[in-house]
Amino acid sequence: MNARAPAPKGQETSTQEMTGAEMVVQALKDNGVKHIFGYPGGAVLPIYDELFQQDEIQHILVRHEQGAGHAAEGYARSTGKAGVMLVTSGPGATNAVTALQDALMDSIPLVCITGQVPTTLIGSDAFQECDTVGITRPCTKHNWLVRDVNQLAAVLHEAFHVATTGRPGPVVVDIPKDVQFAKGLYLSPQTAPRTRYRPREEGDQQSIREAIALMAGARRPVIYTGGGIINAGPEASHLLRELVELTGFPITSTLMGLGAYPASGKNWLGMLGMHGTYEANMAMHDCDVMLCIGARFDDRITGRVDAFSPNSKKIHVDIDPSSINKNVHVDIPIIGDAGRVLEDMVRLWRASAHADKAALKPWWEQIAKWRARDSLAYTPSDDVIMPQYAIQRLYEATRGRDVYITTEVGQHQMWAAQHFGFDEPNRWMTSGGLGTMGYGLPAALGVQIAHPDALVIDIAGDASVLMTMQEMSAAVQHNAPIKIFILNNQYMGMVRQWQQLLHGNRLSHSYTEALPDFVKLAEAYGCKGIRCEKPGDLDAAIKEMIETDGPVIFDCRVANLANCFPMIPSGKAHNEMLLPDEATDEAVANAIGAEGRALV
Repeated sequence: MNARAPAPKGQETSTQEMTGAEMVVQALKDNGVKHIFGYPGGAVLPIYDELFQQDEIQHILVRHEQGAGHAAEGYARSTGKAGVMLVTSGPGATNAVTALQDALMDSIPLVCITGQVPTTLIGSDAFQECDTVGITRPCTKHNWLVRDVNQLAAVLHEAFHVATTGRPGPVVVDIPKDVQFAKGLYLSPQTAPRTRYRPREEGDQQSIREAIALMAGARRPVIYTGGGIINAGPEASHLLRELVELTGFPITSTLMGLGAYPASGKNWLGMLGMHGTYEANMAMHDCDVMLCIGARFDDRITGRVDAFSPNSKKIHVDIDPSSINKNVHVDIPIIGDAGRVLEDMVRLWRASAHADKAALKPWWEQIAKWRARDSLAYTPSDDVIMPQYAIQRLYEATRGRDVYITTEVGQHQMWAAQHFGFDEPNRWMTSGGLGTMGYGLPAALGVQIAHPDALVIDIAGDASVLMTMQEMSAAVQHNAPIKIFILNNQYMGMVRQWQQLLHGNRLSHSYTEALPDFVKLAEAYGCKGIRCEKPGDLDAAIKEMIETDGPVIFDCRVANLANCFPMIPSGKAHNEMLLPDEATDEAVANAIGAEGRALV
């Protein structure tokens, strides 16, 4: 690496004349960026040339722009910082769209810098031109096309501000090639014009007092949290735990909120929603007061909206005003940062509310009866590895370690959420809103780059993992020892399950024929491959995977036709969920009905 000579003494970078490409690199440094994920191309070569001439920012070369986006997402989710990706114009930018939409739906701070054809060619259908701003407008929090180099620095600083404040999300800065070559005045974050984006962070005090009063009188309360708690930072998770301890309330979470409250905590009900626990969903349905913090009442949580928690008073804390009353009407809306509002709630509860935990005893007795149904039970086998068992053994083998889990999307994702316990935030990276197959492997790469000494495992499916398998090459190149733990059932498992239950067992194109030999594939990439087919061999094989220094692809052959239960059929309410012992094909078909099939 050829480091650029430092600026002459007395020449401040905040007012230095620079090319647009130099401004990009300087802005990244000034915003604290240490790693970026990208793939070069003609329209960003000036920026790549500047990256070559410095050593402060490490560039991670991916093998596909979608992989750059998911890697940046994993980096962001595990650190709380913005993930950064750099791609070229045209197909480089369009390949990033899936990751941008994924980040938008899951509120992940992502700064995507794209190259563009020179300003004189915009609109001429030039080579590798596309309307990046137009294409990405629906899937970003904001985006910019920078035509004037003198505006570039301010836009870049604003991009980081917009991506990371309020409800986090992805932004795009599209930079024509001639702007990258042009010279202008660089402004530091301190001297650049202040952005007008100032989201509200403090909750309304009167509304918070009303919420505390409502909570104090609750007899069947529940706390329902989402990814907004994670986004609000570690202190928000600490405050959440304090509030639960003070109130004695039961707590559940969405898929995105796992780890904010510890799975080992005595008040934990497990995940709620379509594949959540029976006790979590029944508590949501029968509660009298619901405190929702940092979640958005999406369809996988609510089930049938008009039957969702019909007799409860609802408090909704969210930093995004557009999420309030969007899907479910609430009684006390509180717009603000989850951490700030929780701080106020804890303070007010200590000052004015007195927890009558004895009054909650009948509620906890009812919850105990629901728990006794053991909704995550499955039938073990001595001959074939059940997927739930594989997750449980993986969890036991990694307890006490600094472990980060990513997933692909499908049955394995739900089994991981059900059976792998998370006691800390920022340890669980998954695609929630968009459900992006192929997310987990590149996300694991991003997590490993952020935490080089941690154990990073992608719990994968045999179909999902093939969508971005090329990023194993990036993992090998950058010495990122990620472990890809594939639950290989030789099907697109969730697709197959729905076809079985909703479409008369007509398995249309969900059997993944012609799968590669994953052990040989690992060896072809220059890493370790492990295969396990018997339950008795699993612990030793997992131990070998963990103790291997470099990247590993683990082919765990699991039961082909295992289904993921419990399950709330589409179009049904929480109290109509199906448990494993009830889930015969006929029972499921009758429970779902034609209306449910239409709603899937």
